[in-house]
Amino acid sequence: MYKPELLNSLKGYNSKSFFTDVIAGVIVGIVALPLSIAFAIASGCSPETGLYTAIIAGFCIAAFGGTKCQIGGPTGAFTVIIYKIVNDPSLGMTGLAIATVLAGIILILLGVFKLGGLVQFIPYTIVIGFTAGIAVTIATGQIGDFLGLTPDFSKPIEILGQSYAKMPGTFVGKILVYISSISTINWYSFIMALVCLVIIFLWPKVTNKIPGSLIVIILATVANIILSNCFDLHTDIIKDRYSIPSSLPKPQLPALSFQTIKTVFPTACSIAVLAAIESLLSAVVADGMIGSKHNSDNELIGQGIANIFSPLFGGLPATGAIARTATNINNGGRTPIAGIIHAITLLLIMLLFGKYVEYIPMAALAAVLISVAWNMAGLPAIKALAKGQKSDIAILLITFLITVFVDLTYAISIGLIISGLLFIKKIVELSEVTSGNKGIFEGAKTNDYDEQIEIPKDVMIYEINGPLFFGTIRKFELAMERTKNNYKVLILRMRNTLYLDAGGIRALEQCKAACDRKGITIVLSGIHTQPFMLCEKTGMTEKIGRENIFDNINAALERAKELVN
Repeated sequence: MYKPELLNSLKGYNSKSFFTDVIAGVIVGIVALPLSIAFAIASGCSPETGLYTAIIAGFCIAAFGGTKCQIGGPTGAFTVIIYKIVNDPSLGMTGLAIATVLAGIILILLGVFKLGGLVQFIPYTIVIGFTAGIAVTIATGQIGDFLGLTPDFSKPIEILGQSYAKMPGTFVGKILVYISSISTINWYSFIMALVCLVIIFLWPKVTNKIPGSLIVIILATVANIILSNCFDLHTDIIKDRYSIPSSLPKPQLPALSFQTIKTVFPTACSIAVLAAIESLLSAVVADGMIGSKHNSDNELIGQGIANIFSPLFGGLPATGAIARTATNINNGGRTPIAGIIHAITLLLIMLLFGKYVEYIPMAALAAVLISVAWNMAGLPAIKALAKGQKSDIAILLITFLITVFVDLTYAISIGLIISGLLFIKKIVELSEVTSGNKGIFEGAKTNDYDEQIEIPKDVMIYEINGPLFFGTIRKFELAMERTKNNYKVLILRMRNTLYLDAGGIRALEQCKAACDRKGITIVLSGIHTQPFMLCEKTGMTEKIGRENIFDNINAALERAKELVN
């Protein structure tokens, strides 16, 4: 039954808990300010959309989710998807809103049908691959502001036969535009961004309580105001490109159309998958930090609600943010109240100090995003995987390259397909069919029986090691084809066969038909629950005969003796 963690946390809640939650919520709200703005800009959207997301979705994730300390809002994982949609003339912000609402509905359905555990079946190599790809894409998108480049799009830029009337969304296109406009580098912007980046990486040596990203935003803003007035230096600030509103917009439903829904549905699935992965990963990290246990299904419902309401207020897709959640916990946040206070803090900052936010230099935001990309890249995990199996390395590289050069949606889909095929291949390689104490196939492992058994004359024993499914039935069929027919009873020993599918049933049926033509009786031994239940449903138990199905080899051998005598 759905019950948000907020209701559980209110039991025994007191003034001391409220005080620590308020402190943590205010701190993480201030920390979330530059990140929310930066992720929105990196996504090709105006900065206020990031604030709307952090406020609305942050409140909903805390109020309706299944985690004690989760802090939600816009994250780097969505920037690639958002950028592609909002820069599509036929979709824009309306298409993004529809995709986000659909993603929210998908997340709620996953939670309602208790499918939160399915996320764990997405291979680790795929997660690392597309996360690294997203990191590269984020960093690439910030090179222009980091160097202070000003490409001239007053007329289309022609590069290698391609024409660009605005900053392209592709990795290669961006790199080409940057190279063509390198002569416009703003050294003041570059030095500011470089200093900010160095401070961010060195700041943890000073303290971990307050993130370096917040410090550099404050320092860069103050320094730029002084330097620009005293020395007439210029770098773009938020105000040069955007304006920060002083209120939340009225909620508004996006204009729905079947064609738009059909177009954005695959993207909505990608948003839902990313939101589920990142939020549940953040929840696991939070559990480890405070010794709690989250409810993954309730968390998905909360994430779904957040992603339905966020676009209604002009916001972006949202999920749990690991860094902000960790900041919340490190500052004493222990209940969803801290997440709610974080959203209220951001709302007050927007209402009261929005005009000052407009003075943040874009170079400083670029430094913040590049540091985020560096942390997202997961280099330690990639180095560890590089020492492992070639198949894992292949999946990681394929997912990474497709994310960077093609599309994140394709990266996840193709990565899952290849992972599934490689997994099936491994299972097939590990499966074998053996006869007696001798392998049927050249190079097969010798089958060592735990018991000392005596095989009667005219009886043949085959042991199926591994699942009997569509990937392994050919091995079974080959074993049947290669065996001699001078026996009266065939015992199929299935003590190591935990899974059977329709292909396996078909193989058993063909084996039974062949044995019937030759007057051979089939006896099953050591059959497990899943294979037996499937045999029951398909009528296979009746075809073989219930009197010929046993749970151990000794009983099966006794039956075989009866049949040959």
